[in-house]
Amino acid sequence: MSSGRSRCRSATRPDPQDRWRGTAVPRGSTEEPSGGGRADGGFFRSVKHMIVAENLSKDFGAKHAVSDVSFTVQPGKVTGFLGPNGAGKSTTMRMIVGLDRPSKGRVTVNGRAYTGMRSPLTEVGVLLDAKAVHTGRSAKNHLRAMAATHGIPRSRVDEVIEITGLTSVAKKRAGGFSLGMGQRLGIAAALLGNPHTLILDEPVNGLDPEGVMWVRRFVRHAASEGRTVLLSSHLMSEMAVTADHIIVLGRGKVLADAPVTDLVSQWTQHSVRVRSPHASSLAEALAADGITITTSEPGLLDIVGVTAATVGDLAASRGFALHELTPASGTLEDAYLRLTGEDVEYKTKDIA
Repeated sequence: MSSGRSRCRSATRPDPQDRWRGTAVPRGSTEEPSGGGRADGGFFRSVKHMIVAENLSKDFGAKHAVSDVSFTVQPGKVTGFLGPNGAGKSTTMRMIVGLDRPSKGRVTVNGRAYTGMRSPLTEVGVLLDAKAVHTGRSAKNHLRAMAATHGIPRSRVDEVIEITGLTSVAKKRAGGFSLGMGQRLGIAAALLGNPHTLILDEPVNGLDPEGVMWVRRFVRHAASEGRTVLLSSHLMSEMAVTADHIIVLGRGKVLADAPVTDLVSQWTQHSVRVRSPHASSLAEALAADGITITTSEPGLLDIVGVTAATVGDLAASRGFALHELTPASGTLEDAYLRLTGEDVEYKTKDIA
């Protein structure tokens, strides 16, 4: 492990489940951690510490799983990796860490191929399949076996067990773990080498609400230290409050690569919800090109193409009483569904 990184020292001992080799997040705090890393913007913030895919393709026979994909995952941000089932996300992640060989193109982590790293655990923390453990080993022995391959001390094993909340089950067989506890063990394995790059595939799968919140705070704090974080999930509501940047795949191609706010603004519509006893008159007064007005019940209007301020000013000038005036913006889920609507490989049937 790099000698340039050191553990934060504090007069009070931080909660181990909220600690990430830096500024601790106080238990119960809803604030994102600040600081961490160096004052110059993060110890790892450099061009070198990125994940870079260039014209990456992978074919399985006649099946094009990934087609000419290029993107850059930058340090200091949580990058969400989204796409429908079969979009090529897992295949891309497997190519990043050398488990699948690209049919064309290349992908590098920290400036070189993962397979060429001398000490991969200390450079890249990976969670792709939480079930990839020896089911007869205890959680502690599983982590000790991994640590031994890189000369990582046993004290670090104890530390990541504490960080991920596995202390009470550390001596139990991993084969008997629930889905959520298996995920925690997978995250602990990813943290063993204190890496500056994290690649996590569905890390909140099976976690309880406390675990989901911990993962969110943990990855955001890791990014605040200048680390590179690539995170996949199907939970759009969680991704919306966790990720800074989003890459969306569909049928093996990049559909979007943008900050979350840009993606939402470009692929959703802003609307205004109005409730008024004069709804019909207000709708007539607002009728104009580019304005869409729908109603789902008497006295309620959903208006697209005009701001809440414009509606309020018009109502006031005409003497129309308003019982509700609520601006509404689209969500990441709305943007995602609109963006991937034509690229869903496995479509379900609508229920009447």
